[in-house]
Amino acid sequence: MSTLTFQGAVKEVTGSRYLIEVDDDGGGSKKLLLECGLHQGGSDADETNAKPFGRLARELDAVVLSHGHLDHSGLLPKLVREGFSGPIHCTRGTRDLLEIMLQDAAFIMAKDVEWENKWRKRNDKPLVEPLYDLEDVERTLALCESHPYGQPVDLPGGARLVFRDAGHILGSSIVELTIPSGGQEKRLVFSGDLGNPSSVLMKDPEKLFEADVVLMESTYGDRDHRPLDETLEEFARVLEEAHEAGGNVLIPAFAVGRTQEILYHLSVLYHEGRLRQQMVFLDSPMAIKVTELYHRARKALDAEDLKVLNIAASGDTSQYLPILRMTRTVDESMAINRIHGGAIIIAGAGMCNGGRIIHHFRYNLEKPSTRLVIVGFQAAGTVGRQIVDGAERIRVLGKDLAVKARVHTIGGFSAHAGQTDMIGWAGAFRNAPRFYLVHGEPGTQEAFKAALAESGIEAEIPAYGDRIEL
Repeated sequence: MSTLTFQGAVKEVTGSRYLIEVDDDGGGSKKLLLECGLHQGGSDADETNAKPFGRLARELDAVVLSHGHLDHSGLLPKLVREGFSGPIHCTRGTRDLLEIMLQDAAFIMAKDVEWENKWRKRNDKPLVEPLYDLEDVERTLALCESHPYGQPVDLPGGARLVFRDAGHILGSSIVELTIPSGGQEKRLVFSGDLGNPSSVLMKDPEKLFEADVVLMESTYGDRDHRPLDETLEEFARVLEEAHEAGGNVLIPAFAVGRTQEILYHLSVLYHEGRLRQQMVFLDSPMAIKVTELYHRARKALDAEDLKVLNIAASGDTSQYLPILRMTRTVDESMAINRIHGGAIIIAGAGMCNGGRIIHHFRYNLEKPSTRLVIVGFQAAGTVGRQIVDGAERIRVLGKDLAVKARVHTIGGFSAHAGQTDMIGWAGAFRNAPRFYLVHGEPGTQEAFKAALAESGIEAEIPAYGDRIEL
């Protein structure tokens, strides 16, 4: 029998990883890794990320990726560094995003390790190495094999792969695997991260109807997001209040997907004459690269959403948001801090656990006129989560800061499906497949399990290391 072992994103949101051992009917087996994600949020995550893959890196025959977010792909270069040399199957959009995201991750790791080792030298401590470097990233990218949605791909052991559009970010997919097991073929479907049908730019997630086993994300399984029209009105109101208060607006940037969606809505507000800020800064080198990628790949985006901007800008893409400034260099980023009001600053990182946003905190967070707009999920252990949970003070860059800015959490911008849409997606499957809930915090998963049960869908919540037969 073929088996699946849960190795990550179980009873937590990040660190996606599932080992599939394919029974090839010849007495042997092939090993496939579904996802190879980075754990995010605090020192425990760092320790988990540092654990060696051991023999697995050399024993794996192939890797399959649902999409490019680091919690699904961020340990791939470490896997390659430790000996993996097989194919990495993904979509073209995912391959293009990986080039940006993994290079950025390696660069940040190198800087972090450099600072850490300066301290260790002074204190006669052993030096540390990064999880991987840019050379490992290049070797990883060379192993990527990209495939369009809907195209069957043969995998080792007689397994077959088809990617379906998940509607989450550029290139995101639902993974459909047909796997030989015990003389039969079993169909395993992994939802990946399901997109929010209300989100702009992305198409709606595809619904599938046949499966024996479904691995389903549950990030927002305990609630629905606010309707988009209400969300946009709240967003416009916050921007108006910030203008009247004379302060800046800080938006922690999730570089992939969320930033592009926020820029879209700012463009619409601008052309409607409702954006009173004088300047919008995109202050994240990675988000700038991703935004440029989305522009090049706009044929893959939702045509109706782009039509709105094209009409407003008379077909001139440079006029989508004329007041947008992309600040690539450190000097350009630092210059923003001379602006004390009237600006919208979109800066990384999305969970405020590093990047340029924390430098902007130093100059803006202690001002009551500042508006901090949280537009994405904040994982446990991150600075962003501390702020959302009501922390009156936070510590960044070795300094304590009082949180005097007004904080607005606007959840309707989520690129994840909410509970109702997730139940609708799960309910499309015929013949009652086995459901296993992944990618969710424990309380959220329990709530989602109960909601599914009310709809007649039984689901289990696996633990780390659990192994099931397919």
